[in-house]
Amino acid sequence: MHIHRTYRATILNHCEVDESLDWHGWSASKLWNVANYHSRQIWENTGGIPDDSDLKSELKTHNKYKGLHSQSSQRVLEELAEAFNSWYGKRKSDHRANPPGYRKKNYYDNKGRRVHEEHPRSTVTWKQKGIRHDTKNGRVRLSKGANHKEHPRAWEYILVEYETRPGVTVENLQQVRAVYDKEKGRWELHLVCKQEVETPDAPGEESAGVDLGICNFAAVAYSTEQADLYPGNRLKQDGYYFPKEIAKCDDSGGEGATRLHKKWSERRTHFFHSLAKHIVEKCIERGVGQINVGKLAGVREDENGDSKNWGRHGNLDLHGWAFDRFTNILEYKAKVEGIDVVKIPERNTSKTCCMCGREDESQRVERGLYVCEEHDDAFNADVNGAENIRLDINQSNSESPASLGEDRSTGWLAQPGVYLHDLSRGFQPRAEVVGCKP
Repeated sequence: MHIHRTYRATILNHCEVDESLDWHGWSASKLWNVANYHSRQIWENTGGIPDDSDLKSELKTHNKYKGLHSQSSQRVLEELAEAFNSWYGKRKSDHRANPPGYRKKNYYDNKGRRVHEEHPRSTVTWKQKGIRHDTKNGRVRLSKGANHKEHPRAWEYILVEYETRPGVTVENLQQVRAVYDKEKGRWELHLVCKQEVETPDAPGEESAGVDLGICNFAAVAYSTEQADLYPGNRLKQDGYYFPKEIAKCDDSGGEGATRLHKKWSERRTHFFHSLAKHIVEKCIERGVGQINVGKLAGVREDENGDSKNWGRHGNLDLHGWAFDRFTNILEYKAKVEGIDVVKIPERNTSKTCCMCGREDESQRVERGLYVCEEHDDAFNADVNGAENIRLDINQSNSESPASLGEDRSTGWLAQPGVYLHDLSRGFQPRAEVVGCKP
């Protein structure tokens, strides 16, 4: 199996290459701004937004496009299109949502007149055609944009000497990202490598279902009649705390705001990796060979394609909900252990009883509680959804709830294990995190 790993690397000859990297970082910001203006004009004139292919076609002859290697310029436009698409999807339900901002900082004199404009050093991505890797000497040659060459036909590049942590071998280099660390005041490299790993046999033939949500970020049901809940309290707390702290900063693009954004991102990433690791460990322990994950395509829209309105706090939770990112992390960690991950449509999984197959939306009587009138049982609503995802109830060839027999236990559906995230220890049983005896 092939996987991609990213390694952070220190630039050893920083004083020799920092000016060239600065120019390319500024060029990335300028191209972002040009494409941003173009996208805003289209939005104002048509009510729609261009996708990345439209931006590439329109701007490939623009002078700012030539400030980077062609593939690097394409990546900037892809990132902007992704940002506009995210804003476009949530603008109806959250009136405070703003389109992506420009990457620049204005300085004014004491009379309020602008005297200086500065572009930040944006991340620059080089793909394979813009990279030459010297594995023996730990060096990469990064192609310059045409605007930064001495003459148009010059084969010029930035020669960067790097060093990774001990024990890391950089091979099959697919991508290089130059990232500017404002706190350290220097550039560093992120090296994306393609590696082949030997996939072990599956831990067993059991299965699991994962239902992703807002209140409980994940509910997991196992065919061994066990279930676990993973509340999203930590993510929600950070989602309320960090925006407020960032708003207190005098400059939204200043060092204070940058540090807060970075810390927020790191905590969110840590949560996703810790959760995926814990679920995979539980799957190995319980002999799971396949994980079904709810596919949440369209979760932000209603039946008419309009954005759902979940209330002020609900919208904040929903639109900060990086379920695709988490699913990708889970899939990667599971495959390394020989476990398959299958994405299952969530249609009807929340309103169908996983015991008898009765479908009735009213049976979900309140948040967290599912009551089936057919056999007068009550159990956790999220676990019920996870079990239906495990059974894949929307497939004609899947095992229906009713076919499993009437002797199935319901206790595990009503009393799942609950794990909370601890920043230093990862996911732990709730009683241990809150300081109580189990």
